[in-house]
Amino acid sequence: MTNRLWKFAAALGVTALAVTGCSSGSKNDSDKIDVGVLVITMFDPENEVWLQREDLPTTVEVPGAFKPVRCNADRLCVAETGQGKSNAATTMMAILNSDKFDFSKAYFLTAGIAGSPPDQGTLGSAVWANWVVDFDLGNHLDPAEAPEVPFAYRPVEDYNTDAYHLDESLVDRAFQLTREAKLADSPEAAAERALFPGQAGRVPSVMKCDTMTGDDYYSGKVPSDQARYIMEVRTAGKGVYCTTQMEDNAVATALNAHGYLNRYLSLRTVSNFDQPHPGQTVVQHLDTSTAGFKLALDNAYSVGKAVADDLLKNPPSN
Repeated sequence: MTNRLWKFAAALGVTALAVTGCSSGSKNDSDKIDVGVLVITMFDPENEVWLQREDLPTTVEVPGAFKPVRCNADRLCVAETGQGKSNAATTMMAILNSDKFDFSKAYFLTAGIAGSPPDQGTLGSAVWANWVVDFDLGNHLDPAEAPEVPFAYRPVEDYNTDAYHLDESLVDRAFQLTREAKLADSPEAAAERALFPGQAGRVPSVMKCDTMTGDDYYSGKVPSDQARYIMEVRTAGKGVYCTTQMEDNAVATALNAHGYLNRYLSLRTVSNFDQPHPGQTVVQHLDTSTAGFKLALDNAYSVGKAVADDLLKNPPSN
């Protein structure tokens, strides 16, 4: 700093802190909100079920985040990221970089809805994922132009964000805690299930399998089979595709960048199937409301809350 600039700074009351780069606006640790569990939702209905059923009196505005974060004195916070990977990544990075929170001992729980292939989950089922895999990355080809390429898909490279293997001990803890949970169901959902081969008589349950993230909201057996293949390729055959959603790889990427991936749980509840039933077109499938929507919201809350409460009361020792 030149002598003239120094005199000018001194005249304005700027102290030597300006020279060292220190900021008087930073928060002390005691001023930060100590977060025990951050529940991550993606759009209003997923978020509102927590806001309506939990007492979350503290509202925290975070520049760059999709919506304010809501917290309570029990160290529970709930965020809404917005839908899709871009919104989710932007919001999560804004929250994780904020000086308003202390995440040093926090756990992170996605609690959202998803689709499922009808030979895996059923409407209302709750699924804990060991693997979170990106559907979009790679080459998606015209099958007619590349019949030699399995499922018209080439992985090309891993991009460092294509697949995340979550902490299996934490996932298993969440699964064991909730595996016998009573899940919401309805006659309307039972009737909808019965339209799909192999679904008649099924009831929702808590499962442990894997989730596919894609900004491409697909419908049909062909993209569903492609998703199954991508899961196999990206996990070297270890993952089992059973839910599809739009955000979890982005959330995992942000958490991984901050060293928190080993404290992340992905819970997805089945609101719909990823393909139409016999006699229904893909357009009709996408344009028809599903009886699983409300079930999935209710079950995402009830199952997610059980695990969030357990993590708050009995945090893992590691």
